[in-house]
Amino acid sequence: MTTLEDCRALDAQDPLRALRDQFTLPEGVIYLDGNSLGVLPKAAPGRIAEVVAKEWGEGLIRSWNTASWFDLPQRLGDKVARLIGAAPGEVVCTDSTSVNLYKVLFAALSQQKDSGRKLVVSERSNFPTDLYIAESLCRERGFTLKLIEADELPAALSGEVAVLMLTHVNYRTGAMHDMKAITAAAHAAGALTVWDLAHSAGAVPVALNESNADYAIGCGYKYLNGGPGAPAFAWVHTRHAGKFEQPLSGWWGHAAPFEFTPHYRPAPGVGRYLCGTQPVIALAGLECGLDTVLAAESFNGPNGAMAALRTKSLALTDLFIALVEQRCAGQGLALVTPREHARRGSQVCLSRDEGAYAIVQALIARSVIGDYRAGDSLKETPDRSQVSLSPSGGGLGVPSPGGPGLPDILRFGFTPLYLGFEDVWNSVEHLVQVLETGEWRRAEFNRKNAVT
Repeated sequence: MTTLEDCRALDAQDPLRALRDQFTLPEGVIYLDGNSLGVLPKAAPGRIAEVVAKEWGEGLIRSWNTASWFDLPQRLGDKVARLIGAAPGEVVCTDSTSVNLYKVLFAALSQQKDSGRKLVVSERSNFPTDLYIAESLCRERGFTLKLIEADELPAALSGEVAVLMLTHVNYRTGAMHDMKAITAAAHAAGALTVWDLAHSAGAVPVALNESNADYAIGCGYKYLNGGPGAPAFAWVHTRHAGKFEQPLSGWWGHAAPFEFTPHYRPAPGVGRYLCGTQPVIALAGLECGLDTVLAAESFNGPNGAMAALRTKSLALTDLFIALVEQRCAGQGLALVTPREHARRGSQVCLSRDEGAYAIVQALIARSVIGDYRAGDSLKETPDRSQVSLSPSGGGLGVPSPGGPGLPDILRFGFTPLYLGFEDVWNSVEHLVQVLETGEWRRAEFNRKNAVT
């Protein structure tokens, strides 16, 4: 049985514990929702104030040159590249995840337009914006979107598939795909791959070039700590960089935007993914967030920041799973996230037949901040009346991650930059109290907020 003292000893031995000092965390808050919105870097308010007061206020339009505003998307893109297994010059930070997905999926479909392939394949449990964007593009371009379960993936890669569009780490379950193996299978079938790294970048090691992926996009405000609505990023493999089409051909993606010519000429490489004038203040905040993640490089040398962060992330999530198993038995919880390290992102998701939303709200009232994701009411779900955190990663009677009949989810993200082992112990202690006392049944915890 792991004890509080054991957790404190682990914190004392943690080589990454000093990284927490980079962040502003309210006293007494245990923040387990960095997979939705990262914590504020201490450097961000001052840097944003400097951009506003000095670079904008005093430098005015000169700051596009004197403060290097103009190259912010590429400069920040090079920082992201260090976290996702890409090379300098292959990534730009710009626009939102949804807009970037539209761009890269359009590009992939354009490459396949004369192939005779008419299917775009994705998981039914993919994040909704990915499915909505794909549905819209397929309708516009004459393709068909086919949704499958995760275990149907190998059989779904037929000769009709033009593009395989997947999120690397599933947002609901924390289940992680084998990017290299799946990309190879897609290529063997003649399909291109589009990867969403929203729950991967800054959370787990990603190797885009080593995996030979085609296109990828990702989020700036989750594990990258860029602030609410921070710019996202886009990547394209160099073999496609000079020939893909950009559907949003704005002036910032022009080869020479300040020539002001009447006809569009795309910038070389990934630069053509830019569209309109870039949001300088938001990019300044994102850079502060990226620097908090890259600070972990000093603990891992040439292997990069992510190897060190991944080691701690797995230790934190292992501990959380073990403590829930030890201390919450008989409370109707089941593990949805895979137990295997190779299949797990940096979050742990639990399901419960009754009260999942209210339990999360009761925890938030105790300053233990996680979040809730609604289940799938369209399909029958198996019986999950008993708790069982099985070695295979699925609780007794619980569908495998991404499978049919998804239950209501209590979702907890573990960001090793600012979370410690004592935080994990205390979060489970609060969960035990909420469950054992029935505190979650109170009316105020059962009223749905607009944002869940």
